[in-house]
Amino acid sequence: MPVITRSYLTAAIVTTIGCSLEIISPYNLYLNPNLVVKQYQIWRLVTNFLYFRKMDLDFLFHMFFLARYCKLLEENSFRGRTADFFFMLLFGSTVLTTIVLVGGMIPYVSESFAKIIFLSNSLTFMMVYVWSKQNPYIHMSFLGLFTFTAAYLPWVLLGFSVLVGASAWVDLLGMIAGHAYYFLEDVYPKMTGRRPLKTPLFIKTLFADETVVVARPAEVRFAAPPVEEIRR
Repeated sequence: MPVITRSYLTAAIVTTIGCSLEIISPYNLYLNPNLVVKQYQIWRLVTNFLYFRKMDLDFLFHMFFLARYCKLLEENSFRGRTADFFFMLLFGSTVLTTIVLVGGMIPYVSESFAKIIFLSNSLTFMMVYVWSKQNPYIHMSFLGLFTFTAAYLPWVLLGFSVLVGASAWVDLLGMIAGHAYYFLEDVYPKMTGRRPLKTPLFIKTLFADETVVVARPAEVRFAAPPVEEIRR
């Protein structure tokens, strides 16, 4: 398992289990702007992405999505670009946090945003969205009930969340953050020739460059060798 996927998955499982065993208090982890600004509890900007609430069926689903799609992105789309993948997660976390903070100041919707104090599910959904956009033609099956292409995966999961009574806001935030990254990284550069999301140098220095090796046989024959070569 790649380093970012392994680290995030381990931190999420340890944090969630720690809270379930009451070793860690969720009250010390949730996103609270007042505590971050006034009491300098900066860690809340990170820890709110590590706690996945109760250890139930929803937790198992999100652990599966995290392990699968985080790994697929890191091993395929970001193969040999660990720093870029880390920057994608940092960008998504920043967008999600900003949306919640700004939304909390808008009348009529402030109460809905105030209830979102953990963004771990949204960040996981963002990775699912980015993967689906980069692999839109892969055929998938949902619980063996029906098949669809990967481009519709976020919408299928959103519908499933609504059916089981989960908050649609959390998944929608992940889709917004994922689309923002997809547009700025894949669509906008093709339109203008400029790439606004460039991984900062200080992040690249944190990760060693990985060499991507493509194996290719030295001699590949598609027909029998000439008779003269056999005689030699």
